[in-house]
Amino acid sequence: MADLRNADGAGAGIHHPPARGWRDERSEKGSGRMNILLINHYAGSPVRGMEFRPWLMAREWQKLGHTVTIVAADFTHLRSQNFEVPRSFTEVDVDGVPYVVLKTPRYHGNNAGRGRNIASFCLQLSAHAGRVARTYRPDAVIASSTYPVDIYAASKIARKAGARLYFELHDLWPLTPMVMGNLPWWNPIILILQGGENAAFARSNKIISILPDADRYIRERGYDVGKFVYIPNGVVREEENTAPAEPVPQVETLRALRADGWFLVGYTGNHSVANALETFIDAAVMLRDVRVKLVLVGKGNHKDALTARAAGAENVLFLDPVPKTAMGALLAELNAAYMGLAKSRLFDYGVSPNKLFDYMLAAKPVIYAVESSNNPVRDADCGLTVPVGSPRAVADAVRTLMAMDAPVRRQMGENGRAYVRRNHDYPTLAKRFLAALQD
Repeated sequence: MADLRNADGAGAGIHHPPARGWRDERSEKGSGRMNILLINHYAGSPVRGMEFRPWLMAREWQKLGHTVTIVAADFTHLRSQNFEVPRSFTEVDVDGVPYVVLKTPRYHGNNAGRGRNIASFCLQLSAHAGRVARTYRPDAVIASSTYPVDIYAASKIARKAGARLYFELHDLWPLTPMVMGNLPWWNPIILILQGGENAAFARSNKIISILPDADRYIRERGYDVGKFVYIPNGVVREEENTAPAEPVPQVETLRALRADGWFLVGYTGNHSVANALETFIDAAVMLRDVRVKLVLVGKGNHKDALTARAAGAENVLFLDPVPKTAMGALLAELNAAYMGLAKSRLFDYGVSPNKLFDYMLAAKPVIYAVESSNNPVRDADCGLTVPVGSPRAVADAVRTLMAMDAPVRRQMGENGRAYVRRNHDYPTLAKRFLAALQD
């Protein structure tokens, strides 16, 4: 066995894979235990940053007695802390979850550099499919990298290992770049992505999606919806009462404002065009007569433009992002939270926003400016739904929440907490995912 130490802690070690890998043989047939290989280019961890779902699922599967290996790239634009590895196929222990890290080109922004990074990851994995199959002996191979072209390498590994193949559908590619980037269907990038999606739908034993109505999309593409399984994003209940080990400046700032009598409405997450933050900021002008601050916590390629838009608005506050481990403490200082998305036909198939479920777990009433086929806020009765793109509606919703008796507002937040505990708890979601793998 390789001597793996925690690569996210003191004394971390990085080790090249031994010839036989971390497992000496395939899980015994009929034992109920599986070797699971999860391919997610962007996989991170609570310490390293997004994406969190692969690590969280893997941890729960391990608790249930399964062996899990995650394959990820050393560099992505999503993580706050990327991997530093000497070579491709380096094994790293990430807080108890085994990762195999591929060395890929660095990039900045959503450009050709990102394309080279993706191509490098997929080509390396495909070229070494036999080695991966022999070393990790998977019973289930999951392609889960947001973009669909990792399906070719995943399919090759599954075939060589005699494993079942699964596709986890996150965003709808190539529809997303067609809608968001206004790319035509005949664009070479779109054709490549479409080919990957077609292969994923055709070859996979199951199609597992975070989007509740993705089966409609699959049907429209002409594929079998009998393969479809809906497993949304989730929450980590341990984060409800987690306090950071050391003071977090952003949390201290909000605590001081609240103690001074300010009503705080917050947004946490990526500052991008898709999140309709202009609407949130523009609502501030209509709230100058009340003691309220609109708080935006995070970073993103649209943050400079948003900061310029808010210039002179004393009731708008921008804060740097906090680690996931401090998110519960930060949300605890808010009176309410904002969730917005720009109008898009992408949402005809539903949404499953992590930040929304974090708000709900923190028992915060939500101002929800999203038009989609599902509405978790309405289902949970945990906030106010307002029209997309209407600063006046957002401002009116803030005033409505401020005017509520505190117990009524508190009950609204508790409704959301009860809803996500019931429907989005990661141990429950992990069991549902496993049921799909074993079906």
